[in-house]
Order: sequence, then structure tokens, then C-alpha cells
Amino acid sequence: MNRKIKTLIAALLSSVMIFGVTACGEVAVTTTAAANPSTSGTSKEDTASTTAAVKLNGDLTLTGSTSMADVATALAEAFMTANPDVTVSVGGNGSGEGPTAVNDGTAQIGMLSRDLKDTETPDAYDKYIIGYDGISVIVNTASGVTALTSDQITKIFKGEITNWKEVGGVDAKIQVIGREAASGTRGAFEELMGVKDVAVYAEEQNSTGNVKQSVASNPNAIGYVSLSSVDNTVVAVTLDGVTGSETTVKSGDYTLQRPFVMIAKKATTDPLTKAFLDFVFSDAGMQIVSDDGVVPNPGKS
Repeated sequence: MNRKIKTLIAALLSSVMIFGVTACGEVAVTTTAAANPSTSGTSKEDTASTTAAVKLNGDLTLTGSTSMADVATALAEAFMTANPDVTVSVGGNGSGEGPTAVNDGTAQIGMLSRDLKDTETPDAYDKYIIGYDGISVIVNTASGVTALTSDQITKIFKGEITNWKEVGGVDAKIQVIGREAASGTRGAFEELMGVKDVAVYAEEQNSTGNVKQSVASNPNAIGYVSLSSVDNTVVAVTLDGVTGSETTVKSGDYTLQRPFVMIAKKATTDPLTKAFLDFVFSDAGMQIVSDDGVVPNPGKS
């Protein structure tokens, strides 16, 4: 066998050996620029940018609307699961706290269950509507009332209807429960029902949970809470014959609804804030919003 044939056989055997080992997964082959001329222009920076993942860490605070507490907490928990070195805190005492906290730096993200007011300098923030939530008018389970019209609700909260027997209930004085002045739920409810600055409350509470508890413990009470927070401790009445639900909010048939808004400082460069908001509007984030009973808004606007 001459030298030329021996060289050819050796090359073929070498190729077979390399193929066999690689196919078994025992050897990872790295192609260099010299061996593969088509990648010779690829820089180390380009390679790093496509393979290195950014690891998030630090603290993120969300505050404001108590109506958004449930959905925000669910989003925060999922985000922390995906980013173990991040701590997300959710709190608040009403929508009015959101812009104030973001402005003074005590929170990176503010939560409002209404739109920003002109007095809150809306141009100072980037606004993100994460979804739309109905406002449920709730009564005690013993009230016997399951349906009200918009006109009846307006008159009840203005103090023009004061006894349950006037709307098909028992002969008892109606106890109107509302939220504190800074509440986004109160602001949206009063504006939509035409009772802004004229609503008459027997009692004001500082959270959605407290309103629900007050109505649940008082057979003559009526109040309003986020649709997503309604449970079997109270009865959500139909409004003009329409039951509040994700479907009827989405279709617009249930008219007593408002936006759930997150705000951040204008053009923020904070990586945690940006990453969290990106997560909220991801498919997984929007599914969490939907699972919480809020109509998701995947458009990020």
C-alpha cells in the first residue's frame, strides 16, 4: 500500500471516530473560526450576548390600590419564583398613594384602580393598564335583594332611597358602606354612578376587604368592591339585569368597570421595574391577571 492510500485511509478512519463519539454525546465539539470560516467575523461580545442571561436581584416595591392587591401579589409571587434573588413587596392604602410613593421614591411601581388625575402630574409617569375590573355592588346574604337598577343604586347612595322595602327588600334602614376619599374604587364608582361629592355614607372603610367584611356582618348594609374580590360571604347584585363577570366586563355589557393601572417614573432605567412590567404583560403574566378575575389588557397601554 503506497503512502498516498495510507494517508487517505487514516483520514477516513479519523472522521468515522469523531462522528461516532459525537453521536454518543460523549464529546462536545467546539468549532473555531479557523475551522469554520463563516463564523470568523463573530466577536466574543456577540457570543456572550447570545448566551449570557442577566441575573436579577434586589428589592421591588408596589403600592397603592388595595383592589389590586390580590392580582399584584399573584404576579409578584410568580416573578419571585422565576427570580429567586428578587424580593417584591406589595402594599398600599388606596390609589392616591401610588403616584405619591413613586414620586418620592418609596416605591418603584404605583397601583391605581382608576386613571391618573390631572393633579397627580400624569406626564411624570409611564402608565400601563394591566386589565379592566368590574365594580360589584354587594349586599348581605340575608338581605333578600339580588338585583338593582342603576337608578336605584344612585338613589341609595345619594340618600334618596333609605329603606330596603323600596327596592323589594325587608322593612329596614339601608346602611351605606363606602371607601375612604383616596380610594380609586370610590372615585370610579362615584363618577360612574353620578354620585361624586353627593354620596351619603353611614360608614367609610380604608380597604376592599374591610368593606366586604362590614357588609357581610350587617344584614342591612350595601357597599361596593372590586369584582375580583367577591366571594360567598356577600351577594353581588345584578346591575340593570346584567351579572358582573369577566365576560360581561370584556363585552362592555357590565358598565360599572374601571382600569387597573400600574405606573412607573417616566422612562425609568431601573432593570427590576422594567423586567417586572415585561413579565406582567407576558403570556404568563396576562394569564395570572385573567385567573384573578380581571379582564387582561395585553396591549401594554
